[in-house]
Amino acid sequence: MNLFRYKVSALSWPSFRLLRWVMAFSVAALLWSGMATPAYAYEDPTLLPDEPTLIIDLAKSLTAVQEETLSQTLETLEQDTGWKLRVLTQYDRTPGRAVKDFWGLDNHSVMVVADARGGNILNFSVGDDFYPLLPRTFWVELQTRFGNQFFVRDNGEDRAIIETIETLDTCLRQGGCAVVPGLPQEQWILTLVTSIVGGLVCGFAGHPRKPGQVIAWQWMLIFSPLWGILFVAFGIGPVVTRTSDWLPLVRNIAGFAIGALVAFLTPAFSDPSSSET
Repeated sequence: MNLFRYKVSALSWPSFRLLRWVMAFSVAALLWSGMATPAYAYEDPTLLPDEPTLIIDLAKSLTAVQEETLSQTLETLEQDTGWKLRVLTQYDRTPGRAVKDFWGLDNHSVMVVADARGGNILNFSVGDDFYPLLPRTFWVELQTRFGNQFFVRDNGEDRAIIETIETLDTCLRQGGCAVVPGLPQEQWILTLVTSIVGGLVCGFAGHPRKPGQVIAWQWMLIFSPLWGILFVAFGIGPVVTRTSDWLPLVRNIAGFAIGALVAFLTPAFSDPSSSET
């Protein structure tokens, strides 16, 4: 009998110790999660101003002069076009859903929310009436262009908000935009690179492969979907749809021509023995 009790005790002790460690770890995890819970913005309707205003700057992202100028822009736009734009900045405090009733937001309204706690500071509450003029891809591009952390780091939250409102003001006054106007430096560099790559593909495809042949037009046509997409869709399209400036367009065309010429005249491709091999 004593031997039996000893075996039971010996077998149950590791299980009891494991159970004790699991209980201790669970209690510690619960306490840590309770203390480490981030302070998300809470809804507080009392943060709404007593007087009507077009901008609620709880995060203090704008100066007094900027806020006044921006309010005048929003008011003039609403008077001229009927489109209603409102701006809310927040960080650890927010009036929550009460702001929609405060401003009377409807399908003809857009609320621009700037919150620096996330990776992208911009968010939009867009009325359905805007989508025929400004498609959903427009809002995604607008958010990624001015709300990304690199733009905010280099220009500040105030410029991100102001550039966003100025872009919306321009597009709504001209009757809509399929893409965000303007060609940033990094986007133009990308179009230049795709234009050069398209030229390289075109030049390589057009290299003569038979004696006495000047240009292999058949191969250029076969590869045309590839170099055409690179040059036309990715190299020319983003430029002509975003800016009327001719200089980026000329540079991209020149990049395509140079790439095609380099690939066409490269000695490694022009050696007959290498092609026969």
